[in-house]
Amino acid sequence: MTIYELMIKTNHYLINGGQLTATQTKNIVKQLLSAVSTEEQANRFYKGLKYPDNIDNEGRRMYSVFYITPYNNGKKYATVMCQKPKTHILSANSYELEIIRLLHILEPENLTIKNMVEQTLDRLKTTCFGYKDCGLGECFDASFIVLRFLAGVAPKETAWINERINNYHSHFDEKHRHWSVKWYFWLCLSEIPFEIAEPEILGCMDEILTQLKKGCAILKDFDDSTNKAIINVLRNVIIRLPGYEYIKNRETYISEIDNRLHIDTSS
Repeated sequence: MTIYELMIKTNHYLINGGQLTATQTKNIVKQLLSAVSTEEQANRFYKGLKYPDNIDNEGRRMYSVFYITPYNNGKKYATVMCQKPKTHILSANSYELEIIRLLHILEPENLTIKNMVEQTLDRLKTTCFGYKDCGLGECFDASFIVLRFLAGVAPKETAWINERINNYHSHFDEKHRHWSVKWYFWLCLSEIPFEIAEPEILGCMDEILTQLKKGCAILKDFDDSTNKAIINVLRNVIIRLPGYEYIKNRETYISEIDNRLHIDTSS
C-alpha cells in the first residue's frame, strides 16, 4: 500500500465511524513518518514548477514541503472527496495537509509532528488559498483543504477558520463547481468547532437532509469504503445537531429500488 493509499483509506475508515486500535495507530504513524520526502525530492519537484526553494516571485510558499507527491504517470492524486485535481496547487497541498493532519490527530504530542504542523501553518499564511480571499481556479478548492487542516490541528484559530468559511460563501457561486467541492466543505462542517459550524449546518440542513433522502450514486471508479464515506459525510454533519443523534450508528445500504447508497433517517 502506498502512503497516498494509506492516507485515503485511513481517512475514509474514520469518516465511516471506524475506531483505530493502539497498534493500528502506531503502525500508521510509523509508516507516514517514514515517508517524509528528502530534500532532493523536494528540490526536484520545485525545479519542475520553476519555483526554486518553493518561493514564488511574491514570496509565497505555495507547495508542499514535508510530503512531496510521488510521480504518478502524469496523473495527479485525488482528494479525500474524490476530486481529481488539474493542478499541483490542489494535488500537492491535499496530499501533504491530509497526511500531517492525520499524524497530528493520531499522535499529537510527537515533537516531530508538532514541528511539521507549526512550519506548515507558517507556510500556509504566505499563500493566497490558505490565508486570503481567493476564488481563483483550484486555489479556491485548496482553501477547504486548509480549512479541514485547521479544524484538525489548530481549532482555536477561530478567526482563520471563519475567514476560510467566508471565502467559500464569497466565491462558490461564481462558477460551476465539481460536486466534491461542496462535499468537502460539508466534511469540514462535520469537524470544525461546533460554535462555528452550527449556524453553517443550520443554513444547509435542508439541502443535506434532501440529499440523504435521495441517497448517493455509487461511483464505479472508487471502492466501497470511499462510496460509504461520501454519504457518511452527510450523516456526520447532521448528527452534530440535537435530535439527529439517533442516526449515528445507522449502516449504509444499497437500495434495490434505485441502486443508490442510503442511510435510514426515519425515527
